[in-house]
Amino acid sequence: MGSKPIIDLRSDTVTQPTPGMRDTMSNAPLGDDVFGEDPTVNALEERLAAMFGYEAGLFCPSGTMTNQIGIKAHTQPLQEIICHRESHIYCYEGGGMAFNSQLSTRLLTGNKGLITVQQVLDNINEENVHKPVTSIVAQENTTNREGGTVHRVGEYEKVYVVCQQHGLKHHLDGARLFNALVATGDTPASYGKAFDSISICLSKGLGAPVGSVLVGNKDFIKLSRRIRKVFGGGMRQAGVIAAAGLYAIDNHIVRLADDHRRAKQLEGVLKDKSYVAEVFPVDSNLVIFRLADDMLANTFIANLQSHGILAINMGPQLVRFVTHLDVDDADVDRVCEVLEEI
Repeated sequence: MGSKPIIDLRSDTVTQPTPGMRDTMSNAPLGDDVFGEDPTVNALEERLAAMFGYEAGLFCPSGTMTNQIGIKAHTQPLQEIICHRESHIYCYEGGGMAFNSQLSTRLLTGNKGLITVQQVLDNINEENVHKPVTSIVAQENTTNREGGTVHRVGEYEKVYVVCQQHGLKHHLDGARLFNALVATGDTPASYGKAFDSISICLSKGLGAPVGSVLVGNKDFIKLSRRIRKVFGGGMRQAGVIAAAGLYAIDNHIVRLADDHRRAKQLEGVLKDKSYVAEVFPVDSNLVIFRLADDMLANTFIANLQSHGILAINMGPQLVRFVTHLDVDDADVDRVCEVLEEI
């Protein structure tokens, strides 16, 4: 008998396009997107902008690009961004805020990745030539390094009011925003009333192979399109990949609840294991847990790999599982069996 197939829990970015998605991609009408003539790209941008209550959208290769473009379009050099110290834009985007936008960064902690009203008020610099001008607050939902924590849109609405009062922009890294929407029942349109811009990733839980869309008002997206060109992000017959995003929106949102259910199953097993010191509360499709001191993370991950299960090291003694489109109930049952045997 052959070996069992690999169960890849490293990330929801590893998914393969489904047969239906591949068919949609191969039949997509195409044009030159840099000329604004790709009908499938235009349809995707318009679809997501309307869904979230914005005027326009911009399709880009990655969530890092949409975040970095959005931040640059909102700011000027020598200004300062307020963000969480565990945020993706700070931890995993290569120092792009400093390189691309020449920003100073005010790092905050606490509250599972959410930046609160009081934190914003406490961290706006007064007018002083010695200090950078505070100009933008960036949030993330769900929060990757905090274990996929989901926050309600009402919390962001409160912060947005304060941002408007103090002339600050409010940007959301929504890499897994649809996971948050499915978990809470909040509507996409409510997010459009809480942020000046949102980066929406299609290649994580939604299962598209490539792409993110930045949404905002027309002037913001017009400037963002120019920045995308400078960043080298202009694509030509990009409808081939934009079609996957449209298919994902039509077919892969509701099923995110299955990923959340499977993540909760893994959480339940891990909580009972002596080699696990702590499991971060599971709100969505991410399961992050801290191993006991006598179980080294690299050893644990190697043990899983010997059973055909892939996981990722998130830091000292921290391991992450991510459920996704290509992990079914049988796969999760198999992982649970292995966890029981360790």
